[in-house]
Amino acid sequence: MPNRKKYHVNSDSGIKSQIQFADQKQEFNKRPTKIGRRSLSRSISQSSTDSYSSAASYTDSSDDETSPRDKQQKNSKGSSDFCVKNIKQAEFGRREIEIAEQEMPALMALRKRAQGEKPLAGAKIVGCTHITAQTAVLMETLGALGAQCRWAACNIYSTLNEVAAALAESGFPVFAWKGESEDDFWWCIDRCVNVEGWQPNMILDDGGDLTHWIYKKYPNMFKKIKGIVEESVTGVHRLYQLSKAGKLCVPAMNVNDSVTKQKFDNLYCCRESILDGLKRTTDMMFGGKQVVVCGYGEVGKGCCAALKAMGSVVYVTEIDPICALQAWLSESHLLSSSPFEAGTKFLSGSCCRVSEVKGHLREGDFRDLISYSMDGFRLVKLNEVIRQVDIVITCTGNKNVVTREHLDRMKNSCIVCNMGHSNTEIDVGRLLNLSCSTVPTFVLSITATTQALALIELYNAPEGRYKQDVYLLPKKMDEYVASLHLPTFDAHLTELTDEQAKYLGLNKNGPFKPNYYRY
Repeated sequence: MPNRKKYHVNSDSGIKSQIQFADQKQEFNKRPTKIGRRSLSRSISQSSTDSYSSAASYTDSSDDETSPRDKQQKNSKGSSDFCVKNIKQAEFGRREIEIAEQEMPALMALRKRAQGEKPLAGAKIVGCTHITAQTAVLMETLGALGAQCRWAACNIYSTLNEVAAALAESGFPVFAWKGESEDDFWWCIDRCVNVEGWQPNMILDDGGDLTHWIYKKYPNMFKKIKGIVEESVTGVHRLYQLSKAGKLCVPAMNVNDSVTKQKFDNLYCCRESILDGLKRTTDMMFGGKQVVVCGYGEVGKGCCAALKAMGSVVYVTEIDPICALQAWLSESHLLSSSPFEAGTKFLSGSCCRVSEVKGHLREGDFRDLISYSMDGFRLVKLNEVIRQVDIVITCTGNKNVVTREHLDRMKNSCIVCNMGHSNTEIDVGRLLNLSCSTVPTFVLSITATTQALALIELYNAPEGRYKQDVYLLPKKMDEYVASLHLPTFDAHLTELTDEQAKYLGLNKNGPFKPNYYRY
């Protein structure tokens, strides 16, 4: 059998009175033996730890191979309640955080407006997200609003070591470093949760691993937890499963499906970061390359748009006929002169090209025909193109999307990468845009502001407003997040007159769209 190479791009992609708490600076149990740690971690979900990478942070010292867990480190205040790669990198990390603040106007505005009221006073937030400069701005905002925070990383490759050091130097108990092992990953989460004299009452999760760990190891903690805020497809899916099984014992806020998160973080962010990640790791020219994108949700749409703009030939795989129809219709795959005929011909498999119908239409008819066109990507099954494509990108959040059989059939030098949260889509690979590159700070400002507002809402909600179920962020809050970012562009919103508002049946101050509206 010929020697064939595949390049796997690994991942990383109400006011409350202040409550006094016991001293948080505790000495933790010694790390367990390797056998104990392995058996512990293997018994828990492996959605964020199944793959490994040789990638290391560019700030790592090549001559320092000591595990952070074996180091005795203290910050300038004498605290050792953290575990990072190297606390000496804090100054450089602080510069990155300060730069990020300039591109996160909404979060900084929220910090300025609400820090006097301290809406999170008494909140004890345990978080598990990507630890980047943008996350640091969020954590420091939560602290300014009155919250106490403990943090771990949701991905073993996406942590910026210098940022983690800066947070530790500022007094945040952070347990994360780039290149954690599977055992390290769960150990870090446990150090955030299992603290003598400190118990969380709010959870901020990305992927559901933190929530899963507490359910498995410390279920009694949910007696004091007021709510969960989850931002990823994978984590939200887990929450809905718990809710359906009657096992969700606290309210949860689904941030992932808020409009601002879906459109800006998932669509527009991935439209930029997919190219950045691939360029940094492969130096590939995209023009003329054949690419198959598995999944045409918001992440897939962003990837496809970027690659198409660079001149790639893009194929799409989908299980949802609505997403599939969006991907298919275009000037180059025009189906008919009416949406109804387009849908019926699509489902029946018939198709005609523009050149075959243009001569038989009046100019106005053709414009109408064009108006029905959409994105223009050929819909295929992965098996149909796996031998010819140059790049395979997974964006589904599912499992077993690219199997060993697919890998064996790929052409020489085919690139395989993952843009979905879960690493179960392919045998190797994590978030491309967070392990091989960075993501736009402005976009993350939108997501972080949404997370902060969701935490404030759940923490201050009166008894009975939210039951033990999964909720979407109120539409009014979505609009508020968007409005906080508009001044950056010197944008001026048109205001409804009283007569216009009455005609539409709306409040002049919003919300302006019903919950079922699809942007």
